[in-house]
Amino acid sequence: MTEKILILDFGSQYTQLIARAVREANVYCEIVPYHKNVTFEPDLKGIILSGSPFSVNDTHAPEIDVRMLASQRNVLGICYGAQLTAKFFGGRVERSEKREYGRAILNKQSENILLTDVPETSQVWMSHGDSILELPANATVLATTSSIPVAAYAVNEPGCHSIFGLQFHPEVYHSAFGKKMLQNFLYEICGCKGDWTPAHFITDTVAALKEQIGDKRVVMALSGGVDSTVAATLIHKAIGNNLFGIFVDNGVLRKDEFGSVLKTYEQLELNVKGVDARGIFYNALSGLTNPEEKRKAIGKTFIDVFDQEAHSLEDISFLGQGTIYPDVIESVSVHGPSVTIKSHHNVGGLPETMKLNLVEPLRYLFKDEVRKVGLELGIPHELLFRHPFPGPGLAIRILGEITEEKVRLLQEADHLYIDGLKKHGLYDKVWQAGAILLPVKSVGVMGDERTYEYTVALRAVTSVDGMTADWAHLPYEFLGEISNEIINRVRGINRVVYDISSKPPATIEWE
Repeated sequence: MTEKILILDFGSQYTQLIARAVREANVYCEIVPYHKNVTFEPDLKGIILSGSPFSVNDTHAPEIDVRMLASQRNVLGICYGAQLTAKFFGGRVERSEKREYGRAILNKQSENILLTDVPETSQVWMSHGDSILELPANATVLATTSSIPVAAYAVNEPGCHSIFGLQFHPEVYHSAFGKKMLQNFLYEICGCKGDWTPAHFITDTVAALKEQIGDKRVVMALSGGVDSTVAATLIHKAIGNNLFGIFVDNGVLRKDEFGSVLKTYEQLELNVKGVDARGIFYNALSGLTNPEEKRKAIGKTFIDVFDQEAHSLEDISFLGQGTIYPDVIESVSVHGPSVTIKSHHNVGGLPETMKLNLVEPLRYLFKDEVRKVGLELGIPHELLFRHPFPGPGLAIRILGEITEEKVRLLQEADHLYIDGLKKHGLYDKVWQAGAILLPVKSVGVMGDERTYEYTVALRAVTSVDGMTADWAHLPYEFLGEISNEIINRVRGINRVVYDISSKPPATIEWE
């Protein structure tokens, strides 16, 4: 039985960071909308109430019965969760005369188990427009800042477990001892053991997969990416060659990727069939220049190819997918499913004829946790820590119409660029890099000849999660070397430029 913390989400942009901080403490947690009924299973150790874009005094502010929750388990409110808890028990929360955003200095006022080993003063990160001006009669101030009278507090409610509120965000990097406070809540107050590790996850997941699948067969589309590879390896550990993997060459993979990925799958002893469908995809992409049309063409063609291959197999009962936790959170968010989802996300929808049950062994893991599990499974480091690569592949890095010749040009240029980053020790210092073939030809001079050839833009960004990104400040010497390499070795390209746009306002990919 895996011990668990439940995070009730009121819509904060920081909710996933709370979950990440709890997971980093080797404690399993799940995020659910605040209005979902809580089932108090024996493995549930505590409840965290998240922040929110709402004010607790808004007419339609989200509310819950904090006393009912606390009568069953320990409760920690963060930001909005702290204000809601204070108001629920009779405190007063009002719009602040001086709002706090950014760094603040926390001053301890009372010794408490929540603040064990936290210094008398420490930096925290604030993000709130309301403040708790008066606490309930049965509450104690644990800490203040220069701007607000209540930054941390405890409630002693008869018939309830421990109740705490933190006005700041302990889960973010800028709260110097925030992770320590969360650990105190998890270990000392909720009694968590902190034994949720990659090895623990693998053991539990393989056992659950064996029970779920039994002697049935699973088909799965593999992409050569981190998520699908780790998911397939877990399923394989549970059912062996009853997993049938299908890896499709859509014609817009990186240079030699089809062969190298199949070789890796062979080393992992996965039962995978490689399907060369380049011609089918090139035909589907012929004449298309609009990025969304290219995405849809690739998605539809992939489904057609995958469906055909899957129907050639007998007695398939399950479809394996590499869905990870951020996808799950988005689909069950406080405000419902997001309005716009990229058309190439995952498979993009299954044909009606494929009536299969889903197997998603990674659906409660974040990306960094998937990589840790992959390392524990023995998957090569190079595959696990490769840069993100778009679902439509090079099709959205070739601006304009896709042709086989343009794909060849970009594959060669991209290969030289990525290989150069690795040779110079720069690959792991950027979050994502790639080359873009522009629909622009320019005049050049090679020897005594004038040329009229394509332009390639190099892109490299630094980021944490891809939501925001800054252009990577690669050394001029490196850029000069790669420019020469591409122009001298790739016939058809005579100009190389470097993209120095950040996100926002630009995006990481060009299409």
